[in-house]
Amino acid sequence: MFEIIRQLEERRARARAGGGKKRVDAQHKRGKLSARERIDLLLDPDTFEEWDMFVEHRSTDFGMEENTIPGDGVVTGYGTINGRTVFVYSQDFTVFGGSLSETHAEKICKIMDQAMKVGAPVIGINDSGGARIQEGVSALAGYAEVFARNVMASGVIPQISTIMGPCAGGAVYSPAVTDFTFMVKDTSYMFVTGPDVVKTVTHEEVTQEELGGAMTHTSKSGVADLAFENDVDAIEQLRRFMDFLPSNNQEYSPIRPTDDPADRQEPSLDTLVPDNPNESYDVKELISKIVDEGDFFELQPNFAANMVTGFGRMEGSTVGIIANQPKILAGCLDIDASVKAARFIRFCDCFNIPIVLLVDVPGFLPGTAQEYGGLIRHGAKLLYAFAEATVPKVTLITRKAYGGAYIVMGSKHLRGDVNFAWPSAEIAVMGSKGAVEIIFRADLDDEDKIAEREKDYQTQFANPFRVGARGYIDDVIMPHNTRWRIARSLRMLKNKKMENPWKKHGNIPL
Repeated sequence: MFEIIRQLEERRARARAGGGKKRVDAQHKRGKLSARERIDLLLDPDTFEEWDMFVEHRSTDFGMEENTIPGDGVVTGYGTINGRTVFVYSQDFTVFGGSLSETHAEKICKIMDQAMKVGAPVIGINDSGGARIQEGVSALAGYAEVFARNVMASGVIPQISTIMGPCAGGAVYSPAVTDFTFMVKDTSYMFVTGPDVVKTVTHEEVTQEELGGAMTHTSKSGVADLAFENDVDAIEQLRRFMDFLPSNNQEYSPIRPTDDPADRQEPSLDTLVPDNPNESYDVKELISKIVDEGDFFELQPNFAANMVTGFGRMEGSTVGIIANQPKILAGCLDIDASVKAARFIRFCDCFNIPIVLLVDVPGFLPGTAQEYGGLIRHGAKLLYAFAEATVPKVTLITRKAYGGAYIVMGSKHLRGDVNFAWPSAEIAVMGSKGAVEIIFRADLDDEDKIAEREKDYQTQFANPFRVGARGYIDDVIMPHNTRWRIARSLRMLKNKKMENPWKKHGNIPL
């Protein structure tokens, strides 16, 4: 018995040591925490229950049978974040470079299966050199098993990927399927093929950071949602982020008590929108003034910045906020903005999170680059996502809502529940200048007549009353009352029940 206990402690010590002090020190020198340090920071103290500490790989090729380390390069188990159960896996770069073997994959699959059974989120901390080459197709099969579970868990439990080191080749597709992906500046990167392969095939010279670094994926590709300064910052923000999410699709997000009154007025909002329709303003000011305590967790702030997405709270409950940003491209919808908003809407709809849309949109962005890039198809994703969503949906038009962009940004016609407008709202097919030039083309040579026509058009359409007369908005509200009117609407919609027609699944224009 004593011998077994001694061996047990020896194996535990070997597993906890990972690849050894030298490799852990090298990890620290690169500004990275170890796999276990990351878990310790992420979870509430003394809540981590580790599974499969003693698992070893089964490979016998290339002398691998002589080189085994308990745990096989990934730490798996469960614990709590702010008292709520989460499952977590953390790849250990100090053990075989964090490479994924057959048994490594089995460990990840095991906790994913259990998370599905109990309805708890899965957080993956990725720090891996990719598939373990010595195992060949067995490692590839392991990736496929993980991917299959990612797909089955999608829309059932939240899945979060945190990239804290390399993530290359097939490894990138698990984060791509998960709901949110976070990265760390300077120490993490993602790409399907690395710089050497790129150089060989396309003759492009590019660094790892340029090709797949955190700033690349949070500003250019949109693959990642946020980039953090270091491991500690990433984990602290991840803990904060998890508080906005429910544990599964059968539950609601946790309610955080607040002293911020729902009927709080904000007089400054009465002057937020400039009198000049060509001047911009920052929609984030509006967001911060209507959510509880100004607490807004923005996602993808540097990608498609003409569209703002993120989570806030109203009366303690999580809401998903989508807003046109007049400061960037005048708030126009383009390909990236449409896809960004559509994916966010679908997440909210999966997990019972009400949606608030703040609209100031002059239309879709014109140009050959957009049309050739498939703006029609990508814009349709936003239309599809909003129309499909059955969660409570409240829309506020602050200023412009023109053309097809008016339709897709939370209109009544796409099953919006409550639609408000500020007195500054302008809802029409297009702006007055463009409309007059089409309607009164014969008068284009007469500047005075055209100016008069524009004035008439503005009188008719540069206000919310014509739309209100048709019931397409429910009320015109004063800006300073915005928080209270939205909060009260969400309170009314709390028990909303709505089901779409039965189908295996829709065919969203991907």
